[in-house]
Amino acid sequence: MDEGTVRRVAKVSRLDLTDDEVSIYAADLEDILSAFAVLDEAPTGEDFDLDPVPVEDRLRDDEVMAYPDPGRLRREMRTADGWVRGPRLA
Repeated sequence: MDEGTVRRVAKVSRLDLTDDEVSIYAADLEDILSAFAVLDEAPTGEDFDLDPVPVEDRLRDDEVMAYPDPGRLRREMRTADGWVRGPRLA
């Protein structure tokens, strides 16, 4: 990064930098930007699937099950006006 850009950013940020600090920051920022340049070579979303493990349909088939008769269950439970009574909540 050139020193002119560092000076403009420092002015907008209200930083009073010496000439030595400007040259140091310019070199440091150039190193940082070159490190991020590696990301330009990274594959994009079209090149690979986002999920590393392929997802397959793992649902089981529906099975017919015999449920107990609701009328019989209500007769065997404590009910009040057709509602099942549970423990009192505090």
